[in-house]
Amino acid sequence: MPMLYVHDPALLASLCVPAITGSGREPSEPLFIAVNGGTDDFDVAQPAGLGTAVRVDASSLVVRRADSSIDAEATRARCSGFAVPRLAAFRCSLDEAAVLSSCLGLGLTVACERGGARQCDRAIVPEAREVASLSFEEAAELSRFADTGVDPSIVGPLARYRVPARVRALAGPGAYARPDATGGTLIDESSDSRNGPVKAIARQYGVAMLSVSGACLPGMAGMAARVFESVARAGASVLLITQSSSEYSICFCVGSGDEAVARAAVEGEFRAELEAKELDPVGVARDLAILTLIGDGMRRIKGIAGKCFTQLARADVNIVAIAQGSSERSISAVVAGEGVDRGVRMIYQAFFDSAMPIDLFVIGCGNVGSALLSQLAAQAGRLEGHDVAARVVAVANSRRMLVSREGVDPAAWKGSLDADGVDLDLGVLLAMGSSLANPVLVDCTAGDAIPGAYPDFMLAGFHVVTPNKRGNAGPMDRYLALKAMALRHRRKYLYETTVGAGLPVIENLQNLLHAGDSLESFSGILSGSLSFLFGRLEDGVTFSAAVREAMEKGFTEPDPRDDLSGADVARKVLILAREAGLSMELKDVALEGLVPEPFMALSKDGFLSRLAELDPSFEALRAKAAAEGKALRFVGSIEGGRGRVGLQAVGPDHPLRAVKGGENALAFTTRYYKPVPLLLRGYGAGATVTAAGIFADILRTLNWIREA
Repeated sequence: MPMLYVHDPALLASLCVPAITGSGREPSEPLFIAVNGGTDDFDVAQPAGLGTAVRVDASSLVVRRADSSIDAEATRARCSGFAVPRLAAFRCSLDEAAVLSSCLGLGLTVACERGGARQCDRAIVPEAREVASLSFEEAAELSRFADTGVDPSIVGPLARYRVPARVRALAGPGAYARPDATGGTLIDESSDSRNGPVKAIARQYGVAMLSVSGACLPGMAGMAARVFESVARAGASVLLITQSSSEYSICFCVGSGDEAVARAAVEGEFRAELEAKELDPVGVARDLAILTLIGDGMRRIKGIAGKCFTQLARADVNIVAIAQGSSERSISAVVAGEGVDRGVRMIYQAFFDSAMPIDLFVIGCGNVGSALLSQLAAQAGRLEGHDVAARVVAVANSRRMLVSREGVDPAAWKGSLDADGVDLDLGVLLAMGSSLANPVLVDCTAGDAIPGAYPDFMLAGFHVVTPNKRGNAGPMDRYLALKAMALRHRRKYLYETTVGAGLPVIENLQNLLHAGDSLESFSGILSGSLSFLFGRLEDGVTFSAAVREAMEKGFTEPDPRDDLSGADVARKVLILAREAGLSMELKDVALEGLVPEPFMALSKDGFLSRLAELDPSFEALRAKAAAEGKALRFVGSIEGGRGRVGLQAVGPDHPLRAVKGGENALAFTTRYYKPVPLLLRGYGAGATVTAAGIFADILRTLNWIREA
């Protein structure tokens, strides 16, 4: 037999028998409709649709003691002779409804506007689900958090009389099925831990922490009592207490509105000790928040606190204080207020979400950016099959951006950007990223503007993945600052594709150095377009024809002089030198480009129209090298602490001789790898392989989540 208790009278207009029973008929079994309100309100108009309901006077069944408390046993005896009607309606308090449901053997459902408890605030994690079940104690712990728990005015009566009830929303006619159906949150004696040891993550903003400390505190009995009695007399509510085992300090949290009165109360209580300097001045930390994990199952499983605090560290959230009750039902951390939402998202992901999130902000929609988005669209199903929840939440070019928390379709982004895009605003992207669990900035631009904002993105919680060389090939101070910031704020800064397109160059070099190796010299072909170009020259094709062929295949930049100048290769050499521990600037890399200075001053069209004028000089160089049994290669090298980029004639035994056709190759001679160098070789021309390398770096951000 069900009893439906409507806790919020405003919902009464939504109440009708068809909505409850699923039909237009009266219920086939007894149904009690109880509405929040005292017995004085019993004679209000009956809700429409209740048919032939019998109105019941709750006071005729409930027995109260002299102090007005309910006598449950006497009420049970009185109810034993009560004939339960087919459909009953009455007004009563939830205390009365709880006792009557127990005495009459009715299954109690409490309908309220807010519904059951949630895993966390949906304003922070929109996909957070309702908590299926809570013990009375769990519900009581959670009830103080309005955005997550069940209303304390509901939990109190249920816990007081130990009456099981399902708390759920009553949203309107037809939206509410049977009151004894599943859904909402069941509150009862037991705690069902099948869904994990943590039931919910709650947080409270607007907190101040006061600390009382000093050399006289250890061993002095009654000091804590004096602190909290003085605060209680001032009318301030203490939210959390923590004390060091040395007894040197006592810290407690109050709402920001109570900070002044609590501080004044403590200073008044300990005026003599403060004046005698036996106590330090009362410390106050403001703009804090309390983050709490709740669940009975935590006391049976080791490592919950460690997992929670690890997630906070990964979210770059500093813990100010920690408190845990002896029941081990809740763990609380006091953190800086601006970091609590990010902390909640990270903890939610660790305890409730098996899918590993990647929220992508792709800036730069040229050849590489477009290829990356196409690969993301093609691999969506595969990623989902591996529990990777990758979403493109922003796509931007140099002028406009398209932003959607629900996700931008990587297969249809261009039309959406053209139709619905707005002016590019990095501030909007930063604010959005700070509210996501794993935001990743993917910078596919080629200029300085976005690299200049990398520090802001890291501070906002972003990982940075980029093929843009400007960040690491700019001033040495900026390179060092970016690396230090990523380390300090526990962000991934991944730039594998700045040197070898899809080849794992940076990672292998870093692994060697971490293992104690050191770089002695390096030489490599670091431009897929120039690798293709000089391979074609070796085949007998003229320089101008080879350049045009490379352009047609998409191997070069729109203006091929960006490749032919060698500046891009010089930046790659500089990045490798810095990764190897050398302190160098771009001007320290000796560069011999392929285009004479007068040709660099021409317009793009002017340059292409005169390109054939360079054929004789390159043919002469090719013929001279061939006569010596050598071939031309455009090589970047590091030796003796210096970098060099330029054209070289390499013999048949040189490790770079066979590299052509768009391949990259890098030969590292190290303390471990000599006389035969470590050789990395693979295709390095075109947007597709570069995009694949970026994709691999994006997936490496998941290592940050998977760390034990």
